[in-house]
Amino acid sequence: MGYLRYVAVGDSQTEGLNDGDELRGYRGWADRLAELLAAAEPDFRYANLAVRGRIAAGVRAEQTEAALALEPDLVTVMAGMNDLVRPGFDAAAVTAELEAMLSAFTASGARVLTFTFPDVARIAPLVRHLRPKVIDFNRRIREVAGRHGAVVVDSFPHPVTTDPRLWSADRIHASPLGHARIAAAAAHALGLPGADASWTDPLPPLSPVPTWRRAGAEAVWAVGFMGPWAVRRLRGRSSGDGRTAKRPRLGPVVRP
Repeated sequence: MGYLRYVAVGDSQTEGLNDGDELRGYRGWADRLAELLAAAEPDFRYANLAVRGRIAAGVRAEQTEAALALEPDLVTVMAGMNDLVRPGFDAAAVTAELEAMLSAFTASGARVLTFTFPDVARIAPLVRHLRPKVIDFNRRIREVAGRHGAVVVDSFPHPVTTDPRLWSADRIHASPLGHARIAAAAAHALGLPGADASWTDPLPPLSPVPTWRRAGAEAVWAVGFMGPWAVRRLRGRSSGDGRTAKRPRLGPVVRP
């Protein structure tokens, strides 16, 4: 199937953080997927409504109606991780927000693609206590997607999704290589011509890292990224405060 109107909704990962920068702008997996789709359809148009820092309720409230107004034939939904890492995470409530979006988009006739999340314990060992929550939330995502006929990119079972080379230094956002793999996974799930399961292929082995160096890296990450994130939460601040979508309207795609 050829898609002509693709709308991406979500948070920072869909916005494309760390695949580019604040000066040049961010590309990200959704832009990369749009580039693949545009290559096959001259009349293809793409909008990206994602805003960093948004929890699932915010994504639903701010982006669902705006996305539907664009009359998309393809919608991607990635949301919930910003909820999961916060204290008091309510998996049922967050899943309900996600289901409301999937229901609305599939009812409109659009093809809908959503995602599970990788094993955070292997990406950032200091937050390994979140692993059971991720496993449970992923199960819920698969269930609601099944109820509404949405396609799922199931990242958790594949070890490559926790390879450090697919993640930026903050271990929260994908690296450019990670965003490329997510786009390839989405293309494969949608059955796009030329797409295959190679996105699950492992990268060449890394050289062993001494225990002392790993411990040092964890300390640097805790001070440089985990600490500032916790301070923002305590102050009730978000990285997305005052920000709006980077592509609020459907438009043509130009490959960088």
